[in-house]
Amino acid sequence: MKRRSFITKTGLATIGVASASYQYANPLSILGANSTINIGIIGAGDRGGGLGSIAKSIEGIKVIGLCDILPFRLEKGLAKVDSNSKGYADYRKLLDNKDIDAVIVATPFNLHSKIAIDALDAGKHVYCEKTMAKGYDGIRALVKKTENSNHIFQTGHQYHSSRLYTHVVDLIKNGKVGKITAFECQWNRHGNWRRPVPDPKFEKAINWRMYREFSGGLLAELCSHQIDFANWVLEETPEKVTGFGGVNYWKDGRETYDNIHLIYSYASGVKASFSCLTSNAKDGYQIKVIGDKGTIIIDTKHAWFYPEGKKKNRVIKDVDGVSGATAMWDAEKGMRINVEHLDPSKQALLDFKTAILDNTNPVSNVITGAKASICVQMGLDAMYNNKIVGWNNTILG
Repeated sequence: MKRRSFITKTGLATIGVASASYQYANPLSILGANSTINIGIIGAGDRGGGLGSIAKSIEGIKVIGLCDILPFRLEKGLAKVDSNSKGYADYRKLLDNKDIDAVIVATPFNLHSKIAIDALDAGKHVYCEKTMAKGYDGIRALVKKTENSNHIFQTGHQYHSSRLYTHVVDLIKNGKVGKITAFECQWNRHGNWRRPVPDPKFEKAINWRMYREFSGGLLAELCSHQIDFANWVLEETPEKVTGFGGVNYWKDGRETYDNIHLIYSYASGVKASFSCLTSNAKDGYQIKVIGDKGTIIIDTKHAWFYPEGKKKNRVIKDVDGVSGATAMWDAEKGMRINVEHLDPSKQALLDFKTAILDNTNPVSNVITGAKASICVQMGLDAMYNNKIVGWNNTILG
């Protein structure tokens, strides 16, 4: 089935499709089960270089190209991947390499849509880092291009691939916390978020996260993961959002906020709050899913369940019959849920490889990515314009 037919028959913007893994025809690039997937990475900064190191460790994936406009960053990135990888200063030259099957887009946020579209046009499968696209026009253009493409597109919300997170989502959907009333999400750090700049002329190229032209700030770079999770659990998107932020601590000329606080309201009545601080790191990254039967707390590696009305000093048992999933009571956070799982970024790249080889739609796809991107733009508009912003119906219908 062509992807366009899939969209027409299932209603790609409907609630259920976000978590679907669907097989569709891809006659342009079907690799054998034992084939090596040659990867090109566009953007050799911290994230691109880090993904390159992970990709290098995965059997059946080979990084053969790396691109960055900064020579010293390109050199550093090449050292992380493979001595035989070719370096490029222009991503279009990398896309011209016919030996490259797929690309990872890890550039500044404002370039995601343009580069991903060019990569699809060049016949490449695409792993596009979060947040998927900046602005409604960029989101719309990338969705349209992907729906008309025969190639795999995966959005880099890696927790959507985490086996811990997928297990937790299954628990929630099977009624573990009961009726959900709220999400409370935070991602706090203590640091100015700046990277060292060897020459002032490289300020915006290196510290692009500080400038609105290139960046969505803390909301796009951090909170988007947790927004994606809330949408995933609820199988819906928010009706409206309001929020506040400011440059109140790191007064160094930055344009994006150093603290943000937002509340998204869903039609089901659930309210989801998201906050980021750069002046206090207490509890770091955390998601609370609050229901009338209990609360699940998740960080990057672990999860806990705290039942309503039940307090036990110690519990060790299988969790809902899942092999390898055990629970132990934690005085502060409740019953700990332990699930064996890989680093989420590695699992996401493994899932990307599988999607290419099996010709299936990734669970973190252009639609889940678009929904999170729309939420991010809503939040930015709410904070920057001091207003309540509603869902944009013009992107997905």
